[in-house]
Amino acid sequence: MNKSRRTSALLLAALIGTGLVLGRIVPELLLRADRSVPVVGWGAALALFLGALVLGFLAWSTWQSLHKKNQRMTSDHGVTMLALAKASAVVAALFAGVYGGYAVSYLDSFDSPLGKDRVIHAGAAAIAGLLMMAAALVLERALRIPGDDDESEGGKTAPTPA
Repeated sequence: MNKSRRTSALLLAALIGTGLVLGRIVPELLLRADRSVPVVGWGAALALFLGALVLGFLAWSTWQSLHKKNQRMTSDHGVTMLALAKASAVVAALFAGVYGGYAVSYLDSFDSPLGKDRVIHAGAAAIAGLLMMAAALVLERALRIPGDDDESEGGKTAPTPA
């Protein structure tokens, strides 16, 4: 974990932007192909919100263990948690973008009951995706080893094992 870099804000912004574009154009492409556009239910928002809660709990408990109680963590466990945090941030950013784009694509039909449901449900899923991304980034930050300031000092200090 000593040479790992934080998840890039540029990567996350690019994924959100790509998701926004995909979420915006896929419903139109489906309609042009005479296919029905799926209705987003509360399940997507609930699943992403549950993921945010789990990642938030892992971040809190990891922070408590490593930074408050000064406990150690095996390198395998640390690498696994870091991989989970990075993968979750990437997936959540893409989902947030897709659901956000889907919600935007139905803003013009917000007056209809189905349009309103699509905007609200997809908007809630987009917000839950952003929450999950934030929780994943907090977990990634919690995994920083105390005393490991290689980013701020150019890697001159020796990392301490977790």
